[in-house]
Amino acid sequence: MLVEFEYWWLLILPLFFTLGWIAARVDIKQLIAESTSLPATYFKGLNLLIADQYHKAVDAFSEALYLNKDSLELHFVLGSLFRRTGETDRAIHLHMNLLENYELTDQQSTSIKVELAQDYFKAGLYDRAEELFQTLRHTRYEQAAQRHLLEIYVKEREWSQAIAIATELEGSSGISYRKEIAQYSCELAVNAIIQQNWQEAKYHLEQALDANKNCVRANVLLGDMAAQQEDHAAAIAFWKRIEMQDPEYLGLVAQKMLKSYAALPYSHAAAEQHGIKGLKEGLTQLNLYLETYQLSSIMSVLYEATLQAEGAETAAKLARNELIRKPSLKSLDQLLQARAILDDEQHDLQLMQQTVRNAIGDRAAYYCDQCGFRAKQYHWQCPACNAWESLPAEPTEATIRDIKLLKRK
Repeated sequence: MLVEFEYWWLLILPLFFTLGWIAARVDIKQLIAESTSLPATYFKGLNLLIADQYHKAVDAFSEALYLNKDSLELHFVLGSLFRRTGETDRAIHLHMNLLENYELTDQQSTSIKVELAQDYFKAGLYDRAEELFQTLRHTRYEQAAQRHLLEIYVKEREWSQAIAIATELEGSSGISYRKEIAQYSCELAVNAIIQQNWQEAKYHLEQALDANKNCVRANVLLGDMAAQQEDHAAAIAFWKRIEMQDPEYLGLVAQKMLKSYAALPYSHAAAEQHGIKGLKEGLTQLNLYLETYQLSSIMSVLYEATLQAEGAETAAKLARNELIRKPSLKSLDQLLQARAILDDEQHDLQLMQQTVRNAIGDRAAYYCDQCGFRAKQYHWQCPACNAWESLPAEPTEATIRDIKLLKRK
């Protein structure tokens, strides 16, 4: 069956074509108008940001903001740049001006308070930053506010508040802060130990172990506290627990263990004999740790104690065995030292030892696995990046190449 053709369609088709052409022209004109409304300095600023030329980008965006004062986005970009370049006073003035002189929605006002709080934080005005971040606790910025509050409390060493906010942050973010909470409790314990408030210190250390059963620092401090109170058996018991937590940390307490073993009370009379018997027991314990875990820090303590207590011959044997099992310049230095003591006439041995010692230098150190910070002493918190337990338990004998790479960083 043929469909009858309607000739009037020939008249309406050109009309549809004309309407489509007009609509397209309107869209193109609107697009061009929107793009040309942005000042050229905006695009210049973007190019400078890509090139990491932040100070020049500040000038470009400042000019763009002068030409388009009502753009909140430009205010935010410029405020962030001020913080990045250290011009926190200008960032604070910029955001305060927005809050005081512009009509803002609740959402816009909250966003500006977030920026202003970060300005205060970057400027080190922690009281003002804390006050603003507290007002953001029940907004969509809550987690970010909690993280900043935690950082403020750690910087100001407000450990009780740090524990409280870290516990809240665990609940809101689902991320564990058990390690950090345990360290905060240890910091509270240290303060109590300084004041010789033993009961309070013990409470905080028990809290640390409740938060993180593998908190080595808590058992280190419990042992230290017991030793200060001359309960050396308890001190040794606390330090021995470290083996079940992380045996690599045993080197941190090896010297303390020897002192407490030497101070242990025994049933028979002569005090000097008591000390000798206790020290031998301590050396036996450290030898067991060395055989099991082969830690260089324990070897260093054991060698020095053996040299003092049992003489150069036994110390040389210990160093020789260690050198065979685990060759290192440190063990070679110890062996040469012991051999030089046994025969004072062998000046060549002393010369060899001095050469080795000069080669070793001070290369053995603790290197933060977060930022590469180098420390001669162990720190539970990295002094550079503030990360907790980021330094390895054992010092590393870095090569010259490693040291150069770290200096470049």
